[in-house]
Amino acid sequence: MSEHHTSEPAPRPAPGTRPVALVTGVGRSVGIGAGIVRQLAASGWDIAFTYWTPYDERMDWGIEEGAAEATTRALAGLGAASAAIEADLADPGAPAAVLDAAEERLGPVTALVMCHCESVDSGLLDTGVESFDRHFAVNARAPWLLIREYAKRFRGDHGTGRIIALTSDHTVDNLPYGASKAALDRITLAAARELAHLGVTANAINPGPVDTGWMTGELRQQLTGLTPLGRLGTPQDTAHLVDFLCSARGQWINGQLLKSDGGISAIN
Repeated sequence: MSEHHTSEPAPRPAPGTRPVALVTGVGRSVGIGAGIVRQLAASGWDIAFTYWTPYDERMDWGIEEGAAEATTRALAGLGAASAAIEADLADPGAPAAVLDAAEERLGPVTALVMCHCESVDSGLLDTGVESFDRHFAVNARAPWLLIREYAKRFRGDHGTGRIIALTSDHTVDNLPYGASKAALDRITLAAARELAHLGVTANAINPGPVDTGWMTGELRQQLTGLTPLGRLGTPQDTAHLVDFLCSARGQWINGQLLKSDGGISAIN
């Protein structure tokens, strides 16, 4: 069974004075999701965010104790109310439960930003069926269900709604992750057309190589050398683009797969 836990709400401004963004995959304070929620909070959004501790426990970096509470405090310091929701997005019932919790705590969701993932490296010959299915459940099925729930509930003004998904172009030796992210692209871009009647934009972002603690020293050096700007991406790089797309100024960008990767894809 999935679990859905919420921390105590932080003090917030009067209801309805700030739009609400739901950001998935904010399990660590150094991750891309954490950078995005801080940037959106600074730009005037209230934030509901999800995390799933058992995933971090399986990964090399392990659990960051108190990460959800630290993020909640950081968002409060930026003037945002927040709702921390622990949810197993491999469970098909989780997306609806997450939207329920976000709406109950903060109000209707205007922007849906999907940063969560299942990511375990394996190739064509060594990927197991269970791992393959889990990748598609988390990286493709959950976004579809989140988008569907979001669309069914959206009552905002035409042109204000936003859907953003973080994707990847990994392929070799990363079969289940790369294949499921390719499916995520198509699901997200379909929303740009199918949700046109709601005035909701939908875009996918490929952030390129962002080191949030998972890279080896050798990989870090290799990717830095391949990037024209001579550095790796940061969570803030992605956060700036998400912030723009969620703003009124970003409304005309719709149905796009955006490469925000420092130019690495242009030369490789």
